Amino acid sequence: MDQDYFSQWLGVTIDAVSQGFCRISLTIRKEMLNGFGISHGGIAFSIADSALAFASNSRNKKSLVINTSVSFTGPVKEGDILIAEATEVNLTNRLGIYQVMVRGHENKVVLAFTGTVFRKDELWFPDAE
Repeated sequence: MDQDYFSQWLGVTIDAVSQGFCRISLTIRKEMLNGFGISHGGIAFSIADSALAFASNSRNKKSLVINTSVSFTGPVKEGDILIAEATEVNLTNRLGIYQVMVRGHENKVVLAFTGTVFRKDELWFPDAE
């Protein structure tokens, strides 16, 4: 997170991280709204992408997203708190698949996200292995 300037700009708070899992949250600000007065879809996508990044890199192996699929299922308004939970679905030496659910007002799912990552041989912390 120290060098993830975009997540910092979003206002992301890391609520929980463990191997293959991450829960983060953010509050929707006025500058995140589109012309219809609802949050731009890119914000919900971005928090899902950040949750994917934290979950997929939690095993100390550098992981890069190679594919995503999203479904927007509900509107998000100013002041809403988004909570994104990324869960590992499948893991091999080279690929990881993650499901991310983003919930908003009244704990309703506003975005369903599936992401696939490529797992490099490079470690974040070589001395930890």
